[in-house]
Amino acid sequence: MPGAPTEPDLMSTQPRPVYVIGAGPAGLAAAAALRGRGVRAVVVEKADAVGDSWRRHYDRLRLHTTRRLSALPGLAVPRRFGRWVARADVVRYLEKYAEFHELEIVTGVEVHRVERAADGAGWTLYASGGRELAASAVVVATGFNHTPRLPDWPGRDTFTGRLVHASAYRNAAPYTGQDVLVVGVGNTGAEIAVDLAEGGAARVRLAVRTAPHIVRRSTLGWPAQRTGILVRRLPVRLVDRLGALVARISVPDLSAYGLPRPTTGLYSRVRQGAIPVQDVGLIDAVRARRVLPVAAVEAFDGAEVVLADGSRVTADAVIAATGYVRGLEPLVGHLGVLDGRGRPTAHAPRSPAGAPGLYFVGYTNPISGMFRELALDARKLARALARR
Repeated sequence: MPGAPTEPDLMSTQPRPVYVIGAGPAGLAAAAALRGRGVRAVVVEKADAVGDSWRRHYDRLRLHTTRRLSALPGLAVPRRFGRWVARADVVRYLEKYAEFHELEIVTGVEVHRVERAADGAGWTLYASGGRELAASAVVVATGFNHTPRLPDWPGRDTFTGRLVHASAYRNAAPYTGQDVLVVGVGNTGAEIAVDLAEGGAARVRLAVRTAPHIVRRSTLGWPAQRTGILVRRLPVRLVDRLGALVARISVPDLSAYGLPRPTTGLYSRVRQGAIPVQDVGLIDAVRARRVLPVAAVEAFDGAEVVLADGSRVTADAVIAATGYVRGLEPLVGHLGVLDGRGRPTAHAPRSPAGAPGLYFVGYTNPISGMFRELALDARKLARALARR
């Protein structure tokens, strides 16, 4: 940015600013909301630009939430980006967002560890280059999808084909004419399978461990996200019943194609961390047998992949859409602020017990839309910190 402060200016410890770790949507939203409340916030980002994770997502990706309901505090998403915003346009929006709010951002600096300050007033951040940053408060916003999780399948190292995590997938071009197995039927796995089928792969299989809930992204102009907003406070059993009714009406039974209806309720699964799959072509691809559901992967044996039903398949490539872990242990694991799954025990605007002034934004995956909810959390956080 023209006229932006230099790194030494931004990392001044007098007075102690609020440090925000991560310049993705959550970190930028938190910094902008704090700035709007008159609280100085400095964003520290290990990559060379804002929105790094969005820059590395696959080309086909679009927000599954509407443009109007995905804006961060203080700046609408441009109408020209359309209703379902493309990955590249999300990056453009984040760049514009940082510029519009004149956020103080230091890139190319990675925070390795957060500790309570020796004097008990605030926090100390230990960062690359031997930096020690004094903070009045810390907002951790390193991202829900931080570290790719690749299961340690038996025989994985013997596989003679190509095995990659979905985080390395960009488009179907390298897989033209190939036999590809996609592992995992979350939104990422489903969308990559469709992209491969439409992009020239010879055969696309989709390994499924648990049958997913599939919802239409929009029905008669009504987006699924708005339904998620309306029902998220209702009793779980009631939402499960409503979800089953809507599914029977709007989503065909794919049991004959190897993708049966799930046996557990939609919202019960959401509460366990499993977000429904929004249909962006999966239903049609399965019915046309361009995507073939198969059993879950159990092991690898040379050129073969061993499935849970005992069958074996061969594949030129296996793309593991097996999710991510938060990767927060090195940063804050020693502070006792993470649960057994490595997720924060409290989210903004609350601090975890015993860690006042430490906040986490963007570590939930709500049915009502991540961008929407992290924007709300950022505003709540800014109000709480302004009162301090």
